[in-house]
Amino acid sequence: MKTILISGGDGKFARSLKNIKNKYRILTPNKKQLNILYQNSINNYLSRNKIDYFIHAAAFSTPMIKHKKEINRSISTNIIGSANVAVCCSKKNIKLIYISTNFVYPGKKGNYRETDNINPVNEYGWSKLGGECAMHIYKNTLILRICMNEDIFPHKAAYVNYITSFLKKSDAAKITLKLLNKKGVINVGGRIQSAYNFAKSMNSKIKRIKMTKSTKKLLGTNTSINVNKLSKIKVL
Repeated sequence: MKTILISGGDGKFARSLKNIKNKYRILTPNKKQLNILYQNSINNYLSRNKIDYFIHAAAFSTPMIKHKKEINRSISTNIIGSANVAVCCSKKNIKLIYISTNFVYPGKKGNYRETDNINPVNEYGWSKLGGECAMHIYKNTLILRICMNEDIFPHKAAYVNYITSFLKKSDAAKITLKLLNKKGVINVGGRIQSAYNFAKSMNSKIKRIKMTKSTKKLLGTNTSINVNKLSKIKVL
């Protein structure tokens, strides 16, 4: 049985991955057991376990506005931490799957392909793109630019003028496990629609709201992604 190590073991995405019925042995260490800020911590964990796949899901993500203020945390966790993971995986030639985001794209016209120019819409996107850089150097890597949301929409209202490609977190996790042996960059997301329509499919009582100028500046207006490449792999 092959073993998958998932960083960010206390996180929601790691739990989603672990809850899926699969053929793998899955390890989800917490921050005390494996801290991506320190190569020694990563190396020590890898030396005690034979790892076939490393899904790097540990990240500082939301609320995104905090990346403007907590600069050290954003850089240390998402850029330096990811680089540490890549370095340690390269020493043992472990297949590395990096959980990135659709926010590496500009967030204006939408329907972004993997080959489109990248110009992150916010600081969070820049921090995740910084992590991607290390993955491009270590070639035994798959970068997944995922557009996902909670399985139960966490808010009482959703934007009608924000276009995205939200996919339920559990569905994104299922797809991730089917892509372990792929390399390069793959967009992972759902159908292109407003955030409101996505939320309404789960909660008919969800309220409609419009983005303000400041929200548009923070999130972009259309962060939807093109998933044709993913569709051709026949995992959807």
